[in-house]
Formats: sequence, structure tokens, C-alpha cells
Amino acid sequence: MSPGPGARAVGTKPGRSPLPRLKAKSKVWVEVDGKPVFGDGKARLLELVGKTGSLRAAASQMGMSYRAAWGKIEEMERRLGCELVVRRAGGKGGGRSELTALARTLLARYRSFRAGIDAAVDRRFRKAFR
Repeated sequence: MSPGPGARAVGTKPGRSPLPRLKAKSKVWVEVDGKPVFGDGKARLLELVGKTGSLRAAASQMGMSYRAAWGKIEEMERRLGCELVVRRAGGKGGGRSELTALARTLLARYRSFRAGIDAAVDRRFRKAFR
């Protein structure tokens, strides 16, 4: 059913189209056997572990508990069947977490893949909504 005469989108001013404010967003992830393994959130978690050298600091920066972050890492490792983060127990000066070479490769490939998806979505959106 089309809007009646003089109808306009909520929040728009007369004579202005709401379309210029629209933006396309997409959410993608990688699965193994139909179960999610890796997406934007887990990629960010790994990036922060690599940057800070600490799972606790990475979790804190993402606003999640250390236990939740640990669980996400363990879930990824279990589903992939390989280690992504090497954890060294604390002691004098505290512990340390480092990404494995495989985790760095996975992260780089995911970011490349994700950037391509964003570019494709943007192109399709511009074509459809020009």
C-alpha cells in the first residue's frame, strides 16, 4: 500500500528524501560444519590480544569479562582444531598472551575478505539506491 498524498517518511522534512541518510551494513562470519568460528567480534578480540599482549586487557577494552574472552578463544581453537593464542602464566610482571602465526594469518585473511565484502555491498547499495 502506498502512502497517501503529502505523506513523507518519519523524521524527514517536506521536500527531502530519506534516502541520502540510508547506509548499508552487512554482517559476515566464517563457519566450520555450520558453526560460527570467526567474525568481526572475534577478529577484534584477536587483534587486541596481539596489540596488548594480554587477554585480560583485550577483554577489558571490549567490555567483556576475562572468562568470556577466554571462552571465545577456546571455542575458536576447538572448532578450528588448532591453537590461536599462546598463553604464558603470570609470575613476576604477570603473564603474557601472544597470537600464533596461524592466528595472524587467519586475521589478515579475514580482514582482506571483510574489506572486499564491504566494498561489494557499498557498490551494490549505491547502484540500487542512487
